[in-house]
Amino acid sequence: MTSHLANYPNQPVSSEEMLDALQRDAFGYFLHETNPANGLVVDKTQPDAPASIAAVGFALAVYPVGVERSWMTRAEAAERTLAVSRFFWTSPQGTAPDATGYKGFYYHFLDMKTGRRAGRCELSTIDTAFLLAGMLTAATYFNQDCADEREIRTLADALYRRTNWQWARNGGATITHGWNPESGFLKYRWEGYDEALLVYVLGLGSPTYPLPKESYAAWTSTYEWKKIYGHEFLYGSSLFIHQYSHLWIDFRGIQDVFMRGKGIDYFENSRRATHVQQQYAVHNPHAFVGYGQYFWGLTASDGPGQTVRRVQGVERHFFDYVARGVPYGPDDGTVAPWAVVASLPFAPEIVLPTVRHFKEVYPEITGKYCFKCSFNLTFPHESQGKPGWTSQYHYGINLGPVVLMCENHRSGLLWRLTRRCPYLVTGLRRAGFANGWL
Repeated sequence: MTSHLANYPNQPVSSEEMLDALQRDAFGYFLHETNPANGLVVDKTQPDAPASIAAVGFALAVYPVGVERSWMTRAEAAERTLAVSRFFWTSPQGTAPDATGYKGFYYHFLDMKTGRRAGRCELSTIDTAFLLAGMLTAATYFNQDCADEREIRTLADALYRRTNWQWARNGGATITHGWNPESGFLKYRWEGYDEALLVYVLGLGSPTYPLPKESYAAWTSTYEWKKIYGHEFLYGSSLFIHQYSHLWIDFRGIQDVFMRGKGIDYFENSRRATHVQQQYAVHNPHAFVGYGQYFWGLTASDGPGQTVRRVQGVERHFFDYVARGVPYGPDDGTVAPWAVVASLPFAPEIVLPTVRHFKEVYPEITGKYCFKCSFNLTFPHESQGKPGWTSQYHYGINLGPVVLMCENHRSGLLWRLTRRCPYLVTGLRRAGFANGWL
């Protein structure tokens, strides 16, 4: 499989052509890195990697995009969606250490073939939320009166209703990060602004085990409002924090109590956070190679590895996979081009020239499926032919946002679908959202 951008080797391409090629290349991951028998999607292209339930959730939202863009047929998309829906409905739930899930939640990573828990990973509340959001998107999209599409809707509804959000609080107001059968609930909770906005909306909308409204108030009480590089915004250091809930929910013009008090919405907040990322790279306080107006994008991503190197007389600390962020770090010079693409709806005026710069100046970071995870020009690593380091792998949780945010920018498809999802609408209203399309 070759990149669709290779169709334009020696001629300038329009922004629309560039986005179409990037989006289609990213879509290819979900076509090819999937087990057709159970619908599970591999976490990353590293050999023998397990499935990621978040990547499965992205796949379920990506398939409707493929149908609308004529990259797959509606029947093919329905077949894939049914395979994964049936798998999760019939897979073992319980306290056994090799089950697939418990209390309607699922383990973060699953064996690609058996669908059982991979290693000793946690039962993940956030990754289950991404999976359920994908299922609810599919249920809204597949609205025809035929046997397959009726079954998709029935299974999505049953899987969502089975999820016990009240149990996931473990007696507290906020939601825990997860649970495992060896030691019980994880000590961390979803507190401070982060990608868990979707978790709370889904939990509040549940018709069976709904979160109390106090849970959302407890979460927003941990927010931090900051002013950085002249932008006032609800602080989150990594780009993915400002993107993941927005893949599904259109926050333009709707506000909860916190945002009404600030006079903006979460969409505008993400726009400001995107500009802060660019400004950080322009200021480049740690003098990393490449950083600038068209070279930015710090998020959770792969890295050169946990090591210390002396680079041009400066001792540099490098990291493996970690949530990089601005302006307080961690930062080791690693940027993630896919995360810039996923900010497209918020700030196309700075995203498009940056994406074009990455494509034209650093062709080595483009792989089989759109951009590779991340790269670092500061890291002294000559073996790949050029100075610097580039991740060898593609990740499903990077490429899903590329497809979905390109589509939200181009057509608004995902946002239109989830506006019609009664559970998400109920969750938003119970969280105190009002105005706009609500």
